[in-house]
Amino acid sequence: MTTTATSRPAALREKPSYVSTGILLLGALYCLFPIVWVVAAASKDGNQLFSTFTLAPSTHLWDNIVDLSNYRDGLFWRWMLNTALYAGVGALASTWVSALSGYVLAKFSFPGKDGIFKVLLMGVLVPGVILAIPQYLMLAQVGLTNTYWSVLLPQIISPYGIYLARIYAAASVPGDVVEAARTEGAKEMYIFNRIAMPMMLPGLVTIFLFQFVAIWNNFMLPYIMLGNDHLFPITVGLNGLLNQGASAPALYTLVLAGSLLSIIPLVIMFLLLQRYWKVDLAAGAVKA
Repeated sequence: MTTTATSRPAALREKPSYVSTGILLLGALYCLFPIVWVVAAASKDGNQLFSTFTLAPSTHLWDNIVDLSNYRDGLFWRWMLNTALYAGVGALASTWVSALSGYVLAKFSFPGKDGIFKVLLMGVLVPGVILAIPQYLMLAQVGLTNTYWSVLLPQIISPYGIYLARIYAAASVPGDVVEAARTEGAKEMYIFNRIAMPMMLPGLVTIFLFQFVAIWNNFMLPYIMLGNDHLFPITVGLNGLLNQGASAPALYTLVLAGSLLSIIPLVIMFLLLQRYWKVDLAAGAVKA
């Protein structure tokens, strides 16, 4: 009787794991299916693309990439460089500003601190699309629209990044270490740059990656700000090609090839930065 009573709960506990694993697998398939389709579709020519629907790849991927590279003297690669500039510089600047702001909110006491944090939380709930037109009007007043600055400047402030940095600074930067550095005569910016930021590094990598992906995939802001196609990021550029495909269907294969190439930097970025998360998880396990 004892064996039966103890074995039944164990069996019951195993069933939810299969259900949850199945749900996770379905979610993974749902997310991966569009990527698999893009890989297959980018390898087809125009006739194959519109005649059959199959996930089997074809042999025209390189031809499509060559045609895409030759489009308007390599304009696609200009879009890729623009996107790398917007995402790289914007994410770095946003991460540093978020780290500094989060550190100040976590480690300093000053009037209005709680109010600022509440406003920050409200800012997290505001979609960036809503702010695109007001930002355009403000930058138009100072003549910065249709420039690189019109896309970079609005991306520097990230309420969600500041929120994450504040949480991580409070958890990872001991107050005793900060006070000891102040006692030794260290300046506040020195403490932040040389002591606090290394301790916050795993959290800052997360903020950087979130912001990098958000800027890389951003469409509405550059679509509103930019009129010169030589300044376009990859999202706006491929959208223009897609619109032209209505009258020139051959451009659809270029759009698919460009979509495939635009995914590769994000995959590389994730693979390069994931080791910081592993280090953070291991450190947390040791502390526990």
